[in-house]
Amino acid sequence: MSSAMPMYQVKPICGGDIKIDLPTCMYKLPNIHAQQGNSCTPEHAFQNGEVDPAVKALEARQDEIMHKLYELKAAVEGLAKTVTTPDADLDLTVSSSFSSQSSSSTTFKGTADLDTLLGKDLGALRDIVINANPAQPPLTLLVLHSLLCQRYRVLSTVHVHSSVTGVPPQLMSCLGPRHADSYARQMFQLGFTLIWKNVPKLQMKFSVQNMCPIEGEASVARFLFKLLAPYPSDPALATLVDSWVDTAFFQLAEGSAKEKTAVLRALNSALGRNPWLAGPEFSLADIVCYCCVLQSGPASSTPTNVQRWLKSCENLGHFGPAKLLLQ
Repeated sequence: MSSAMPMYQVKPICGGDIKIDLPTCMYKLPNIHAQQGNSCTPEHAFQNGEVDPAVKALEARQDEIMHKLYELKAAVEGLAKTVTTPDADLDLTVSSSFSSQSSSSTTFKGTADLDTLLGKDLGALRDIVINANPAQPPLTLLVLHSLLCQRYRVLSTVHVHSSVTGVPPQLMSCLGPRHADSYARQMFQLGFTLIWKNVPKLQMKFSVQNMCPIEGEASVARFLFKLLAPYPSDPALATLVDSWVDTAFFQLAEGSAKEKTAVLRALNSALGRNPWLAGPEFSLADIVCYCCVLQSGPASSTPTNVQRWLKSCENLGHFGPAKLLLQ
């Protein structure tokens, strides 16, 4: 038999052999990393050790975001302290103020370090919260607040508690005008919060967990004064200061007319020997006694030495906030 023959033949439809290069991937991307010896450096790559401007802009934006996060963290820490304060049920925020730290104090020679006196708080704001009855404004604390603002960066705020109605305008602005940067708590060293509240006795609470509240204007004044200058190292002199403080609050401010007259005579006698009540230097005794004399009203016959001493206190310029409340 003969070999099988195809039924028909088909001529080729294209001439010659065609070679086709099949792809090894779907698509190609340019190399984003710099290569040595490559003259065409890709975009956003490192060129001669310098970062592309777009990368620099991204880093700057990241730094800005981190800075804002730090400020937000500090603000949240401050809010947490306010929430944990037992008197956080406040109805109205009236004013806040900021005063720059002064390099030196013309009134007190001693220096006070907040970390030593109050303990380190990892940079958080130290809050001093004072509850005061508007019927008995704490003139001494307003003077001490003015002195603190000269020494530290103080964030001062006035609030009104729900137990009080009809607070006079001068009490609302007793700590000064609101500062533009009052929201940035991390810029300040001390927080001075005054709450007008219906309390029988002035109270102070501080942002230390194991610290009990301090009651009485005399005790709070001693606490605040130690943030300005140390007590006299001489025990006798320190006792003299404490004696004048107690005499002013318990006899001059709250005593009878006979007791007030006796205190004025004692003041006149002490001021005849020294320019200030505790010796040659201005002290807490002068602050407290001045405010109590001012608050007790004008005496019928103020002794000569007391009159001279009152003018010397006024010349220091720290008693303006106290005098404004009595006008």
